[in-house]
Amino acid sequence: MPATTDLANAWFATRGFKPFAFQRQVWAAVERGESGLVHASTGSGKTYAVWLAALRAYARTANSTAKPAPLQVLWITPMRALAADTARALQAPLDDLELNWNIGVRSGDTSSAERARQARRLPSTLVTTPESLTLLLTRAQANEDFAQLRMVVVDEWHELLGNKRGVQLQLALARLRRWHPGLVVWGLSATLGNLEHARDVLLPAGGSLVKGRQDKRFVVDTLLPEAIERFPWAGHMGLKMLKQVSAEIDASESCLVFTNTRAQAELWYQALLEHRPDWAGLIALHHASLARQTRDWVERSLKQGSLKAVICTSSLDLGVDFLPVERVLQIGSAKGVARLMQRAGRSGHAPGRASRITLVPTHSLELVEAAAARHALAAGQIEARQSPRLSMDVLVQHLVSMALGSGFRPAELLEEVRSTWAFRELRDSQWQWALDFVCHGGSSLTAYPDYQRVEAHADGIWRVANERLARRHRMGIGTIVSDASIQLKYWSKGGGGKQLGSVEESFIARLKPGDTLVFAGRVLELVRVENMTAYVRRSTARKAAIARWNGGRMPLSSELADALVERLDAAAHDHFDGPEMRAVRPLLELQATWSALPTQHTLLAETFTSRQGSHLFLYPFAGRMANLGLANLIAWRVSRVQPLSVSIAVNDYGFELVSPSTVDWATYLPRALSTDDLLEDALASLNAGEMALRRFREIAQISGLVFGGYPAAQKSTRQIQASSGLFYEVFRKHDADNLLLGQARDEVLREELEIERLHRQLLKLSTLRLDLHDLRRPGPLAFALLVEGMRETLSTEKLADRIARMVADLEKVADAPNGRTRRGS
Repeated sequence: MPATTDLANAWFATRGFKPFAFQRQVWAAVERGESGLVHASTGSGKTYAVWLAALRAYARTANSTAKPAPLQVLWITPMRALAADTARALQAPLDDLELNWNIGVRSGDTSSAERARQARRLPSTLVTTPESLTLLLTRAQANEDFAQLRMVVVDEWHELLGNKRGVQLQLALARLRRWHPGLVVWGLSATLGNLEHARDVLLPAGGSLVKGRQDKRFVVDTLLPEAIERFPWAGHMGLKMLKQVSAEIDASESCLVFTNTRAQAELWYQALLEHRPDWAGLIALHHASLARQTRDWVERSLKQGSLKAVICTSSLDLGVDFLPVERVLQIGSAKGVARLMQRAGRSGHAPGRASRITLVPTHSLELVEAAAARHALAAGQIEARQSPRLSMDVLVQHLVSMALGSGFRPAELLEEVRSTWAFRELRDSQWQWALDFVCHGGSSLTAYPDYQRVEAHADGIWRVANERLARRHRMGIGTIVSDASIQLKYWSKGGGGKQLGSVEESFIARLKPGDTLVFAGRVLELVRVENMTAYVRRSTARKAAIARWNGGRMPLSSELADALVERLDAAAHDHFDGPEMRAVRPLLELQATWSALPTQHTLLAETFTSRQGSHLFLYPFAGRMANLGLANLIAWRVSRVQPLSVSIAVNDYGFELVSPSTVDWATYLPRALSTDDLLEDALASLNAGEMALRRFREIAQISGLVFGGYPAAQKSTRQIQASSGLFYEVFRKHDADNLLLGQARDEVLREELEIERLHRQLLKLSTLRLDLHDLRRPGPLAFALLVEGMRETLSTEKLADRIARMVADLEKVADAPNGRTRRGS
C-alpha cells in the first residue's frame, strides 16, 4: 500500500487516469488546511478532486484491523435522492485502496436500524442533507459526535446558494466552525455566473477559488421542424415533433428526454409508447411524483445501460452519474443557460467526453430562443444566484434547534450567527427580537405556553426544557414547504356550495374579490378567499384570468432574454446566422414587414383595434413574472389618469393590455414606465396583502409558529393556512413591528413581484427609443399574445378551432401580393 500522500496518484493509476492540474491544486490546498470552492464543468472530476484530497490528508488507517476512523468528512448533498449515489462513488477508492474507512448515509430515507447504529458511532464519512445535519446538531452529544471532524464538502452548492436551505446550511457550518476553528470546507459547483459571491457565502472568512476544467465541449443543436409556423403560439406540448424525436431516440444508444413539467413528461412518454409499442420496457418515465422505488429502478437501469430513453423533468437535473447516456433532448426552451448546461451535462458525464443536447422547439419562436441559448452558452453568460439575507424565520428555527441538547449562550451564538454571510448585518435589536420570540413568543404571544420554547437557566445556558416542544421542533426542522392548491367552490350564503376543483394558490393570491377567472370552461367571479378555499359565482364577463401551474411558467432568465434580443437585433439588420435563424426567417421577415423587430436600442410597442377593444402589445423581454408586474403596473398607473378596465395577457417576451375604450398609449406609456414611486405602485397594482398572507404560511411553518402535525396525523394545508392566517392577523393588529411580517412583505416583493428585476427593467427601458406601430392586423409576436388572451375565454377545443381560422386568414393576407412577403422568402 502506498504512503497516504500518494493515495490519489495510486488510485488514478489503477484506473488508467492522470490527475488534472486543478485536482492537484485542490490536493495541495487541503494538505495546507485551506478551504475553497471548485468550479468546473460537469463530469470533469470535481468529486474526486476533493474526495481524494481528503483521503490524502486524513486517511491514516490503511490496512488497520482497528475500527474505522470516527467521523472525519461530512459530505452535504442538496437532494436525498443523490445521497446513495454519492456514497457509492466515494466508496470506490476506499475499496480499491483497501482503506479502513466506512461511509454512511443520513437522510429522510435512512432506516431506523441504520440511525440506531449511527447514534452509537458515526461513520468515517457521512453523506447527508442540510436538514439531517441540523438534526444531528440538536443531539445532546453533538459536540462529541463531531469531535474529530476535519472537512465538510458541499456538493452542488449552486442548488443551495440561492434559497433558505442554503441559509440553514450556513448556520450549521457556523456551529461546526466554532467547535473546529480550522475546519476545512469545500464547495463543488458547475453552473454559476457569480463565483466570488458563491465563495464568499460558503466561506465568509475567505478561501481559494479553484477553476477546474472549463474545456467541457457542449454540442448544442436544434431539431428543426418540417414546416415553420409564421403565426406561432405557446401552449402545445411539442407533439408535432414526435416523429422526429422518435427518430433521434432510435439513432441513439441511450438518451434523456427532458421536459419542463410533469404533465408534459407524462404526455410525451405515452405518445412515444403509442408511436413505438416495441419500446415498452426500453423507455421509462422519471419525475418527482413517482414512487421512490420506481425512480430507483429507472436510475439503476440507466446506469446499467438497459434503457434506450428516459423521459424526465428536473428530477434528473443534478449530479447522478449516468455514463451510458449518449445525448440529451430538451423539449421546449430550457429558459436559462445554467439549466441548459446542467441538463446537457447528464450526457458525456466523464472527462474528455462531449455533452450533446438537442433542442426541440414546441413553436417557431423557440427557434430564436435556441439560437440565443447556444450563443449565450458559448459566451459564458451563466445566470447568477444570490443568497437570501436576514431570513428571520430560519434564524428563529436555528435558535430553537441550538437550544435542544446542550443549549447555547446568547453572546456566543450571536457571534456564531454573525459569522455567516446571510446574517452578517444582523442588528442587536433584531437579535433581541429573535431571542424574545423563541423565549415567550414576542409581545403578542406571551400568554401561550407553546411559544415559550426556550428558557434561560441559572448557568447562563438557554435550553428547550419541555420534551413535547422539543419533539415537535425536531419534526419540523427544515425550510422545504410544499406548494399548495386552493379549492374552488360556488359561493352559497348557507354554505356548502358545490366544489369545482382546485387551482394554484399563487394564482388566486393575485386576484381581488370581484376579479374574474376561467375554470373548466366557466367564467367565474371571485367572491372571497377563506383558509384554503376560494368561493366564486358565475360571471357574464367576457375576459378573465386563467390559472397556469408553476412548472409551465418557468421564467426566461435575464441572460437568455438578452441573448434573444441580440438575435432579433441581428435579424433586424438582415443577419440570419445559424440553422435556427435561417429556418425562422420567414416569420421574422413577416414581423418586420407588418410592424418591426425588437432591437437592443428600441422598445417595440404595437397597437391594434378589434371588436374586443383597444390592444397594446409591448415587448420588454423581461420574463413572464416581470412582464406580469410591468403589465399590472402600467395598467394601474394609466387607470389613475383615465378610468378604464383592462385585461392582461403575458408571455416571456411581452404582454397585451386590452381596454374597451381607446387609450392614447403614445402619451401614456413614457410616464407609465417611470421608476418613480415604483414600490408603492407595484404593491397597489397587485393584491400584495393577500400574497403576503400566503407567503406568511411558509414563514410560520419554518419559524415553528405552526406545527405541521405528527407523522401519523399530518395537518392539512387548510388547517395550516387557517392557523398561520390567525397569527398574521394578530401580528398585523397587535404587533405591527413583528419581523416575520416584514419578511413576508419582503419576500413577496423579491420573489413574487421580482421587484429588483422590475426596477432594472424600467431603468433599461428608459434608455430605449419607443418604437410604436399601429397594426392593421396582428403580426407573429402579437399573435402569440392574442392566443394567450383568448385562452382565458375559450375551452381547449374551441381555442384550437379559433386559432386555426385566424391562422388561415392571416396566412392568406401574408401570401397575397400586397402582403409583401411570401412563405419561404
